[in-house]
Amino acid sequence: MPRNRRVWIPEYFYHIVCRGNRRDPLFREDSDFRIFLYLLQHVNKAAPFELASYCLMTNHFHLLLRSKNQPTSKVMSLINKRYADYFNNKYDLTGHVFEKRYFDKLIGDRYGVLRISQYIHLNPVEAGIVQKAEMYRWSSYRYYLYTADERLLSMNTILESFPGGELEKRELYRQFTEGEDIRLEMESEYK
Repeated sequence: MPRNRRVWIPEYFYHIVCRGNRRDPLFREDSDFRIFLYLLQHVNKAAPFELASYCLMTNHFHLLLRSKNQPTSKVMSLINKRYADYFNNKYDLTGHVFEKRYFDKLIGDRYGVLRISQYIHLNPVEAGIVQKAEMYRWSSYRYYLYTADERLLSMNTILESFPGGELEKRELYRQFTEGEDIRLEMESEYK
């Protein structure tokens, strides 16, 4: 039976989730996490995309990305193929690394992008791995709170939804992510 063709709208972000085959670990060692992040940067040069948030869990990963120049499926094919080659070579394996095609969901408005970013960043907390999202190393959340320059991330996508200077925007995003009641006034469309 043929697969359904994926919908690609260049102006929109997608929440992408990809899981290890049989829910086996995709990342067995710290070096696997680091290689995956390196591959994201490498693929971004060949097939540019905007990455708003990410979280790498042991047996799956979440990406919030937008690809304006080519279908997201092309970007994900490059990422998954390169990581599968690395993984199978390192661990002397053959066959599938990923359970199936990745899951993707189109995010239709700016508030949806914020909510998915929040969900992605809280994933390690919800899984009981850490008590606070900022304690998890393999997520983009710490960059939002503490780092001014992260080449892989398009942090303005998230931070421009909040008023104030850079430090105020970061603090408001922290409050939003951690569930504090803050008032958001924003355009529904993103740029």
